[in-house]
Amino acid sequence: MASCVLAYSGGLDTSVILGWLMDEGFDVHAVYVDVGQPCEDRQAMLDKALKIGAKSARVVDVREDVCRDFAFKAVQWQAKYEGMYLLGTSLARPIISKACLQVAREVGAEAIVHGATGKGNDQCRFQLAAEALDPGVRMIAPWRMEKFRKLFPGRTEMIAYCAERNIPVKASISKPYSSDENCLHISYEAGQLEDLTVNGVDLVDFGMTVSPQAAPDKVEKVTICFEAGVPVAVNGKKCSAYEVIDTLNHIGGRNGIGRIDMVENRFVGMKSRGVYEAPGMTLLYAAHRVIEQLTVDRDLVHLRDVLSPEVAEMIYYGFWYCAKMDALLAFINEAQKTVNGEVVLALYKGNMAVDSRTSPNSLYDEAIATMEGEGTCRHAADYNQTDAEGFLRIEGLPLRVQGRVNPRQW
Repeated sequence: MASCVLAYSGGLDTSVILGWLMDEGFDVHAVYVDVGQPCEDRQAMLDKALKIGAKSARVVDVREDVCRDFAFKAVQWQAKYEGMYLLGTSLARPIISKACLQVAREVGAEAIVHGATGKGNDQCRFQLAAEALDPGVRMIAPWRMEKFRKLFPGRTEMIAYCAERNIPVKASISKPYSSDENCLHISYEAGQLEDLTVNGVDLVDFGMTVSPQAAPDKVEKVTICFEAGVPVAVNGKKCSAYEVIDTLNHIGGRNGIGRIDMVENRFVGMKSRGVYEAPGMTLLYAAHRVIEQLTVDRDLVHLRDVLSPEVAEMIYYGFWYCAKMDALLAFINEAQKTVNGEVVLALYKGNMAVDSRTSPNSLYDEAIATMEGEGTCRHAADYNQTDAEGFLRIEGLPLRVQGRVNPRQW
């Protein structure tokens, strides 16, 4: 009998897919990849997979890896897809593919299966990552198969299938949206959220954040320490990568930080509406930028900012394991060497303000920058305001020549 590894979340889709794969003659090895889903019972998921009939079921814990090797790299790049989305789902998919491939190699499975829709981005992320790591991989995507879609044209049929097989699922026909969660964020889409006249923030039952209106009526301060652009401590306590995210999720969440509602351009060509909450990542992006302002040379950070949308797009589309990304990660490792220091953020009802910042690598020199006289230390001589006369004459030369040859109306 053929065997496969199913990237198994324990939700409605993958529970149905598990049963369907068995109907198709597969031995199914269910793999729940733990990327820090905050609202799920791991053991219950495994028990359900085995009850359905999985050949095996296991949890693969990659919480530390997804934070250290993926999320923190995105923070260093300040990578935000279309200027807003912090890539929480996108960053988890490559490591889920990797974990499933590793299990497939161990159990001798012939194929990898995922439950991503044929209209979405996740199918791209799963498959592109898997093929980059194992060019000979066989990928089964039931939602791209007409015979599967005929059996399950909607949630009603899927819920009925589960009822017939005594498969326990939380889903109901009236659920107004779907969600996907990990330690980096929770995303909400589909259902009533497809109607752009519906207020998404009011509709969604958020799992990581309170509303700004319900947040405490007092400021909470949080201190984040960075070494080479990597967050290593929160409020003076050294933390593992996952502990940083988890701690900041709780701090940001209780202060209403990190909710967005956006319409984005999917890789497959359509626009879609998503509501996201990412409290910890929102705090990290903000704090990291503050330390960079002190420690990174102007031309270097401007180059990073030019490349940042490209990196965000690659992550969003699913091109993590490729030569271009390898080179960009090598670049950011070099660029972040001096990004060391500590930031204190003041949080209040969904807002963040910088309370203080320090760095042993700070390029900010008060004696040079001061508007009070010429400064008092020897470094003040590095900038003489009189020198600006010649600087501006040289910078303005092309403009004067153009102005004489091609006069502008003014």
